[in-house]
Amino acid sequence: MLTLERPTEILHHVGLELGPSEWITVDQAMIDQFADATGDHQWIHVDVERARREMPGGKTIAHGYLTLSLVPRMAATLLEVTRRSRSINYGSNRIRFISPVPAGSRIRLRQRIVGAEEVAGGGVRVTSEMTVELEGQERPVLVAELIGIRYA
Repeated sequence: MLTLERPTEILHHVGLELGPSEWITVDQAMIDQFADATGDHQWIHVDVERARREMPGGKTIAHGYLTLSLVPRMAATLLEVTRRSRSINYGSNRIRFISPVPAGSRIRLRQRIVGAEEVAGGGVRVTSEMTVELEGQERPVLVAELIGIRYA
């Protein structure tokens, strides 16, 4: 983990790759809870029996947005700014769901800081390339360029 005292210190770490994070297991219970929260109950996510018969690999798959929603949880283990008041999501430039995450598999994150700039109010806007990896697979499952602001 990279630990910094103030958000402005991120300006000196553009280009740095952080990670990987620890593995997170994406199990069927997590997928079902996400389906309930979003209302997306498409069978490829929640129907274990049908997936066993019809899906490649015989398993349900996580929602792409579930995988994306786990990025902040994993990123929090890679970079910490100890003297900050708050952090906010600012947006994304690009998100690609490259391959599925089968139920019961494990994912982890690598983060590369691709840009940082000071903004009004004592903040630093940080652009990061987030790459989510699936255990046992070379091809990433998600690559996203995400933007956040950390305030002093």
